[in-house]
Amino acid sequence: MKTKTFFRIKLLTIFSFILILNSCTDLDEVFLDEIPGNAVSDPAGSLAAAYDRLGDGTFTDHGAVFAMQEYTTDEAILPTRGSDWGDGGKWRDMHEFTWSPTNGVVGGNWDLLTNGITRCITAIQSAEQSSIPEKKLFLAEAKALMAYYTYTTLDLYGQAPYKDPMDPKPELQILKADTQIDQLIKDVEALIPDLADSGSQRTYHGRFTKQAAYAFLSTMYLNRAVFKDRYNAASNFNFNEPAVSGSGTDMDRVIYYTTLLIDSGKYSLESDYFKNFARNNENGSELIFAISQKIDYIRNGSNSFAYVSMERNQRASAANRGTNASCITPEFYASWAGNHDDPRFEQHYQYADGTWFMNDGTDVSVPATDIVPKSANLPWFHFNRGIQAGLQYGPILLPSGSLEMVGNRIKVSPLYMEKSTTTRMNFTPSLTFADPTKSVFAQNEINQGARVFKYEFDPEGGNGNSNVDIPLFRLGGVYAMRAEALFRKGSTGAAMDDLNKLRTSRKRESLFGNAPGKALTALDAEQLYKELGFELYWELQRRPESIRFGKYDLAGTAKAASQPFRRLFPIPQTVIDQKVFKQNEGYN
Repeated sequence: MKTKTFFRIKLLTIFSFILILNSCTDLDEVFLDEIPGNAVSDPAGSLAAAYDRLGDGTFTDHGAVFAMQEYTTDEAILPTRGSDWGDGGKWRDMHEFTWSPTNGVVGGNWDLLTNGITRCITAIQSAEQSSIPEKKLFLAEAKALMAYYTYTTLDLYGQAPYKDPMDPKPELQILKADTQIDQLIKDVEALIPDLADSGSQRTYHGRFTKQAAYAFLSTMYLNRAVFKDRYNAASNFNFNEPAVSGSGTDMDRVIYYTTLLIDSGKYSLESDYFKNFARNNENGSELIFAISQKIDYIRNGSNSFAYVSMERNQRASAANRGTNASCITPEFYASWAGNHDDPRFEQHYQYADGTWFMNDGTDVSVPATDIVPKSANLPWFHFNRGIQAGLQYGPILLPSGSLEMVGNRIKVSPLYMEKSTTTRMNFTPSLTFADPTKSVFAQNEINQGARVFKYEFDPEGGNGNSNVDIPLFRLGGVYAMRAEALFRKGSTGAAMDDLNKLRTSRKRESLFGNAPGKALTALDAEQLYKELGFELYWELQRRPESIRFGKYDLAGTAKAASQPFRRLFPIPQTVIDQKVFKQNEGYN
């Protein structure tokens, strides 16, 4: 039995168990309440529940960790679009840097992450109390997952709760990012001997393996200097501090662990960059640690990262649409100047009969031969991938509830905004807010903003479900981390070699002769920052990148220059009210 299937079965059998975990809401966020004994009797089930928290919104929904890591940066924004996406200002708060301890995104993510910690504590207890053959492996995975949830909590909030899983009367400990980062690194390094080599012991990219640990350790070492000196006003972080363990500096350890992955022979760069984010990416050659998604009527996966940018009148089938929410910023779009021929920027779709969807007004129709899986024979329209800007074209939904056809083909027409029917669907890279300090559009302006179609929109299970596995660590990001570490050590040529490996390994579609990306001939810090964005946009990496490069505090579209205290989010007010945690600097 494949492990991914095994864990899905366990998820089905423990669904009520997950409800028990979620029900600890009163003080769970603060005290990490112990779970009743009968809930820890199944080691595989409790470990599956710990994994499930990754995919149950936390790292797969645009409103969860994504909102804090992307909407707060020079890459992404979710403006109020006329009558939509006001929601009390919680989305605008993210980009305008006006969030407070009562913001719903701030509070919701604390709950998700600390619930993940709780589930890991339960999984550790369950494995420890068992005598199963997989005891050592399950313990290592549960502890690694706990480190991952804790690290993310410390990254965002600077503090995290902890209780010793094996202490019968544990006292709550409040971990602090500046001191705990070293311990997290030591803890994960100590787990490596007990973690499985990916592909052994029925593991795959959906399990925390040795290779996931190498990628995670690279990430922690890369960001260690920020964790230890978060409020450094000049962003003059000491990236070459002596490492916690091993020889050399933090950057030496990044290079060490990333090289282990690159030289392992287990992974290879996809020549088709967008295969990393396709609905059939379960065997992706770059995936090191990913959230395994499947429309299986248990969890069903999340389509959020694809759905959130699409307009409501963009329809992959008669039963699907987008939601017209987020877009990229003018600054991020401008960073691609001179690189629109980069294979990671955009990709046209080609149908089986050779028809290309050009999306430039020249399309008349496309084949209706692709059918939405498990549907009532619904024709499937494929949008282009990557960053989409300018006038948009596609199928129109008729009053009859079907797509407009030309003969037996899907007709392609100019598209208009669903909630502003005379406004042409023109995804302008510019954003023209009436008040430049507030990201609010009038109803006839809701078309604005270039959109991200990086993740394939999966039409199989309605708008919300997806089979796309969500990468948390993949080989492209590993090369990017090594390039940054090399650059920070002064090895500019070697850093450029890694970035050019990313650029030239990717190929454009056959419409453009499968041309590879163009190599860099020079590299400085500004270009390196751009390159990280080219490789990792929409992957929950931009906030840590922008802090490391001193960009996070700068003024931008609908954002004034900010103070260093905003590099952390506040502890939610509901948690502060319990009088256990102290509020972060600047939020009192």
